[in-house]
Amino acid sequence: MAEAYIVAAVRTAGGRRNGRLMGWHPNDLGGAALSAVTERAGIDPAAIEDVIMGCVAQAGEQALHIGRNCVLASTLPQSVPAVSIDRQCGSSQQAIQFAAQAVMSGTQDVVIAAGVEHMSRVPMGTSVVGARPFSQKVLDRFGVKGFSQFTGAEMIARKYGHSRERLDAYALESHRRAAAATERGDFADEIVPLEVETPEGAALHGVDEGIRFDATAEGLASLKTLAEGGVITAGNASQICDGSSAVMVVSEAALKTHGLTPLARIHNLTVTAGDPVVMLEEPLFATDRALGRAGMKIGDIDLYEVNEAFAPVPLAWLEHVGGDPAKLNVNGGAIALGHPLGASGTKLMATLVHALRRRGLRYGLQTMCEGGGIANVTIIEAL
Repeated sequence: MAEAYIVAAVRTAGGRRNGRLMGWHPNDLGGAALSAVTERAGIDPAAIEDVIMGCVAQAGEQALHIGRNCVLASTLPQSVPAVSIDRQCGSSQQAIQFAAQAVMSGTQDVVIAAGVEHMSRVPMGTSVVGARPFSQKVLDRFGVKGFSQFTGAEMIARKYGHSRERLDAYALESHRRAAAATERGDFADEIVPLEVETPEGAALHGVDEGIRFDATAEGLASLKTLAEGGVITAGNASQICDGSSAVMVVSEAALKTHGLTPLARIHNLTVTAGDPVVMLEEPLFATDRALGRAGMKIGDIDLYEVNEAFAPVPLAWLEHVGGDPAKLNVNGGAIALGHPLGASGTKLMATLVHALRRRGLRYGLQTMCEGGGIANVTIIEAL
């Protein structure tokens, strides 16, 4: 089978809700990632055959085909087509997998997988305001009045025996790792600095705005739980975040034709679905399938990026797969860095690719819990 290679992977630094990226229209935010990934790959923009853009809230300023609009806001020529996709939080991870499938099938040679989500300007839930997304037949099938990721997170915490203290300790470590990575300059190769306006004047936004460099256990413990008697708080859940990201996926022929340098080879693509009520547990079982299909064991994987939608998810994943905590989200995760929904898949891949190469390691695994009980797993080999 033909191979698919990653030749560039970038992301913007996360912006907090109503923070430094508030002035950026979503089209321009996504366009910035497309321009940057093309520039860093060193390829003629006219050679790009498609853009696959993940976005969850495709409404308001993210409506009317956000993918195409981001292309038009970028340095790419108008001849580059695009498609907008929604696999909830895994939208742009699925974009990577669709891009790889296109390349591996021989259908295309140069594809950009990307994602954008401006959660300040297009808040969560915008696309369902006044709507009824679940029919009574669906609700009756599962005996629920609705589906909630917050409920799913609490269910996982109870199932795996996660105390509030354990979740807060994990959250604190996420901030500490993100702060340390920032101070070491580990994000320099992946972040695209953006010009922003601040009270002090124009500036470059190149540091993730959500990191709490002074985070403490006492501060996290002071936060109220989201549900009475629960363990989930705003401190041990992912942060609302504005951001975009992009990964360029190419064929072996494109490497030669355009003189490109591969950063990684895509080794396995997996997507599975399970319980839509618990919802967030599926990465555990998707990882089992991915490793089996790849003929690998968890010990073969050098680094893992497991999206920190809520702290119980990566903790349950570690327990289930028998993973090494030292290999998990080594530069912090969404609890500290933010979770820009549709942009998180390519965001995590940018971090994973560069973290592997910086450390001289080989295999990386990325997985994401997604609305509806779906999960993607992507395994890469750094080159």
